[in-house]
Amino acid sequence: MDSLRLIVGLGNPGEEYARTRHNAGFLALDELGRRRQAAWKRERKFDAMVAKTATESGALLLGKPETFMNASGKAVAALAAFYRVAPANCLVVVDDADLPLGELRMRPAGSSGGHHGLESIEEHLGTREFPRLRIGIGRRGPVRAITGHVLGRFGRDEAEIVEKVLERAADQAECWLNEGIQKAMNKFNGTVISPNNEGQAQ
Repeated sequence: MDSLRLIVGLGNPGEEYARTRHNAGFLALDELGRRRQAAWKRERKFDAMVAKTATESGALLLGKPETFMNASGKAVAALAAFYRVAPANCLVVVDDADLPLGELRMRPAGSSGGHHGLESIEEHLGTREFPRLRIGIGRRGPVRAITGHVLGRFGRDEAEIVEKVLERAADQAECWLNEGIQKAMNKFNGTVISPNNEGQAQ
């Protein structure tokens, strides 16, 4: 199944976490699913919501772990193993409190940066060599006291930025699928739209 690709969005399941900053990965996957009219199905053997669709370059699997963020790797590894998806063909979409709201950053590999979801995936896959798309959610308050921030919902004043960022993140994921990671990084990494609405990335 070399042509099969997997895109996973990280977040926490349940209504109380819906549309929180920490669920930016889920929200981006929802946008991808809408575009492809994908039907989500709860797959208990993976402990994840899964949708199957196709691309120009082959089959595509979308996944949203229901393990809660800190155990995301369990679901990701189960999906990757069952469908024989190599780490390089598994894109993880995740929130990043160290990036400003409105910024996207895709990388082919790297450290977790302290993100517990990425740490779990690294542990279960046994490698850091998998692409990740970080969606900036900003950071407020003391450096380490961010739990309330990441688990909080986006404000009304941020709605326009959030929608543009999610659309752009889905565009970047599509570019990764069809044109490769280098093109996706060159074309989409950077600021989508600034919090004060000044300008938009070209």
